[in-house]
Amino acid sequence: MKNIKATDNEKLIKEKYKPYENEDSDILAINGGKAVRDNLLPYGKQWIDDSDVEAVVHILKSDYLTTGPKVKEFEEKFADYVGSKYAVALSNGTAALHAACYAAGITKGDEVITTPITFAASANCVLYQGGRPVFADIDPLTYNIDINDIERKITKNTKAIIPVDFAGQPVDLDAIREIADKYNLIVIEDAAHSLGSEYKGQKIGTLADMTEFSLHPVKHITTGEGGIITTNNLDLYNKLSLFRAHGITRETQQLLNKNEGPWYYEQLELGYNYRMTDIQCALGISQLKKLDKFIRRRKALVHKYNELLKEIDGVIRPFEASFSNSSYHLYIIQLELEKFTVGRKEIFEALRAENIGVNVHYVPVYYHPHYQNLGYSKGLCPNAEKLYERIITLPLFPAMIDTDLEDVVVALRKVLNYYKK
Repeated sequence: MKNIKATDNEKLIKEKYKPYENEDSDILAINGGKAVRDNLLPYGKQWIDDSDVEAVVHILKSDYLTTGPKVKEFEEKFADYVGSKYAVALSNGTAALHAACYAAGITKGDEVITTPITFAASANCVLYQGGRPVFADIDPLTYNIDINDIERKITKNTKAIIPVDFAGQPVDLDAIREIADKYNLIVIEDAAHSLGSEYKGQKIGTLADMTEFSLHPVKHITTGEGGIITTNNLDLYNKLSLFRAHGITRETQQLLNKNEGPWYYEQLELGYNYRMTDIQCALGISQLKKLDKFIRRRKALVHKYNELLKEIDGVIRPFEASFSNSSYHLYIIQLELEKFTVGRKEIFEALRAENIGVNVHYVPVYYHPHYQNLGYSKGLCPNAEKLYERIITLPLFPAMIDTDLEDVVVALRKVLNYYKK
């Protein structure tokens, strides 16, 4: 293991590293040495405080537990935050993407272009509607979908584009809109990572035909499980609202038979039970009040990561485009593997042994056996595949304290120095 050199920016890390320099600093935890941390630091985690608990308890003591007045309140407050006319809350982010594909009219034979560096739901939602996902490669700098490759992948069957704001950085929405208008395509922005992010100074949530957000516990705010779609289009809003509630309506203006009594309802289309509960929405409303604070903390942690990782050889830090103001869902580094004696797997396992809960986002969607069985094969997106082999996600969540982040950097230095060529 090479000696660890510290710059002025790294004095804090040097001090923190001293306990490991004295005895078994050359021995990784995976080889029997002392771990940097005594307990596992996860890559992401919710931040629930007493006000969130009180909000949920209040609903548990009320008349409504499932779909009630809190759902509408949450939708209105969420729409107001992102600046959209409408918001539709659903049971999870995948349900929200499914609903968006339904509202966009995706059906058998339609093609939808998306990125392979995403969670499988970004493509599965197309399959649910009988369509076929088409994977465009990524930009090697931003890791977002390559605008030029989108246009190369368009055919007469292309119906929509699902760009993903990877790790919180918005895609180039103006360029995507230009392509969509040119070919008459729907844009469904997968903003599961980018609540609170801005594109050219405007909050994400109004720039696509529909924008989907995830409310999973590792995201910016949580409702336990949950998803929400924003749109400025009334027709799309009505379709989304129907779809999440069995395709059933009680709205008088939508009923075909308007002469029945007040009990009357009609199923107009085949929908699903994708509703969110009042319990979840009460939590969402409480969390939404703290969103800006959470984002400020994420940005502060990212700034510290960027400073402390600056001098670590073999690590490429995240790049942010000039039009982006990311809310940073994930902090992803890329390893220059040619500088190490081992591959990403060994480095990953060594970091986990140091009790740093690193992760990898993501396995390219078309690598999964289900997609291989559908006829997809490796080699479709060279940039995405090369990136996948080199990336590691470091812990990042608002409840992290500075010493947690310092542990991550200490462990990373320890492991990478050990494996350095």
